[in-house]
Amino acid sequence: MVIRKALAYSKKHKTAFTRKSKTVKHLNYIKVVPLQKVTKFNMADVAGFNKGKYKYFIKIYSTINVQIRDLALEAVRQFIHNQLTKRMGTDYYFTCKPYPHQVLRDNKTFSGGSKGERIQSGMSHSFGTSTGRAAYIKMGDPIYIIGFSDKKHTAFIRTLCKSASSKLPCKVKIIYEEVQ
Repeated sequence: MVIRKALAYSKKHKTAFTRKSKTVKHLNYIKVVPLQKVTKFNMADVAGFNKGKYKYFIKIYSTINVQIRDLALEAVRQFIHNQLTKRMGTDYYFTCKPYPHQVLRDNKTFSGGSKGERIQSGMSHSFGTSTGRAAYIKMGDPIYIIGFSDKKHTAFIRTLCKSASSKLPCKVKIIYEEVQ
């Protein structure tokens, strides 16, 4: 399966009729929902975070309203998680905040040659097939949160977040917070 560019989906408005309803079947517009690509949302020392162990946080915020595919969320999650594990072991807390609910559709068409008239059905079946999932993120919503207990890791985590932000389809703001 060929994945379309993120440009096709990233700065779009909400698409109607992309709901999967278990209770009300006549509102069930999507028949098949693709599998979730983000495998974990809370990583490393979750119990330490719940006890209040971490005083320093670096958060990655979106500066615009954007739709981010689950493939991009998972790529950034894996990159940051692997680098943090190599450097800090398990002495940190890392979470991915958005959950990809939005189902993306693609109505494939062919142009030119003899294949076009055999595949295309025009607008009679224009709904398209579900190809992936995405999460809506509003301006100012956190995308990732990293908690740590030692202030000397601040510079490393900031540079890590800057290098990971190139994988996201939006401009991000990296904010350092200290909890007392």
